[in-house]
Amino acid sequence: MPDYDALREYLLSKPSATEDFPFGPDDMVAKVGGKMFALMGVQNPPKSIILKCDPDYALELRAEYPAITTAPYMSKQHWNAIKLDGSVPDEMLFGCIDDSYRLVLKGLTKKVREEIEASTTSAG
Repeated sequence: MPDYDALREYLLSKPSATEDFPFGPDDMVAKVGGKMFALMGVQNPPKSIILKCDPDYALELRAEYPAITTAPYMSKQHWNAIKLDGSVPDEMLFGCIDDSYRLVLKGLTKKVREEIEASTTSAG
């Protein structure tokens, strides 16, 4: 099970990902294009992570993994809370992070997406 630093590093390794603390110093928000794609408590190890998810896939995940539930204070249709208790395999957790990032990126304006794509190709 990854610790806070490993999860933070993975979140921020996404192209143009930034971190913010809009809810105070105890909750780290990972954003792309100014939009949140992950929310995680700043403790080691973190208790849970909140990620955006395709609505149909969210229902499947919640049915399969008791540690994946609706996220409090978020759209129950689009956001999952994943309890980081070791019951969700790391590969699944990182896949959910990737999905969340892609969904938020896809929802950005074409102009912002193109700026992000341009910055990643020029950086590489």
